[in-house]
Amino acid sequence: MLVDSPPEPSAETAPAPPTRRAIRAAGLFVSLALLVLVALASIAIGAKELSLEQVWHGLFEDSGTYGDVVVGERLSRTVLGLLVGAALGLSGAVLQALTRNPLADPGLLGINAGASAAVVTAITFFGVTSLSGYVWFAFAGAAVVGALVYFLGGSRGATPVRLALAGTAISAALYGYLQAVMITDEAALSKMRFWTVGSLASATNTTIEQVLPFLVVGTVLALALARPLNAMAMGDDTARALGAHLNRTRGLSMAAATVLCGAATAACGPIVFVGLMVPHVVRSFTGPDLRWILPYATVLSPVLLLGADVIGRMVARPAELQVGIVTAILGGPVFIFLVRRRRTAQL
Repeated sequence: MLVDSPPEPSAETAPAPPTRRAIRAAGLFVSLALLVLVALASIAIGAKELSLEQVWHGLFEDSGTYGDVVVGERLSRTVLGLLVGAALGLSGAVLQALTRNPLADPGLLGINAGASAAVVTAITFFGVTSLSGYVWFAFAGAAVVGALVYFLGGSRGATPVRLALAGTAISAALYGYLQAVMITDEAALSKMRFWTVGSLASATNTTIEQVLPFLVVGTVLALALARPLNAMAMGDDTARALGAHLNRTRGLSMAAATVLCGAATAACGPIVFVGLMVPHVVRSFTGPDLRWILPYATVLSPVLLLGADVIGRMVARPAELQVGIVTAILGGPVFIFLVRRRRTAQL
């Protein structure tokens, strides 16, 4: 007796393979889940060992010792890490698109140097000693340098190469000023030592409230620039043909990167490699479309920053290693790998 075999699936009945858009969306959902896990780890793990039960009591029930540690210190630190990480990743992605250099980072245009020089000036010549005072000087320094780089880079005629050269030149001059002041003023050197390393340890609700408006404005502006930056990536002539306004896009990109990186640097000092590594790694699986690179960088950069902060708290208990040191240790080998891979690809 013959048994009919099941019909072969036709092209109409066969399940369609997942589209690249669906895969990217699923990856972004996984990235958000990873961010939640790292944020919870940042709240639960610290230089002071607490059990999960003690952490729970500190969050929801205890206003005493556990509450001071978990809510007063770790929660503020985690929130600031989320905001600063997102800002650094976004600013790095925007600057890489603006300069058409996948190895660019916020330091390339002198923004970090501007913030650092302003803080040194505040300490040495104005006697500022509090973090709340540093914030405004650092942000002002970043903003002034960002505007100066855009002006020296040609303003309306700015090109990626001119912007990068102007940023490099200003950075060199400002770091020379930084070293001169710190060498001649021991008090400034002592106070700057902690800030220039880059740390989330001094996070407070006041600091978050001061930088939050700038970070929100910079984030919205950066995300809105995805389409015009995509057009500019195909070359100036093609971008003009597609209706992109090159000068306006470059100016707004500089403004977004300056606001984001300036506020982040003001809050916790210059933290390196986050704005370089994450957008570059994200681009390897999202492709060159900034409509996906920017959201991924916004989510995964805080994962790197908070993860590095948690590592720094664990490796040197009961003391801790500042997050700027950990990101530098992690970022150095990664940067060398990226440069060598890029050079091999060009050969």
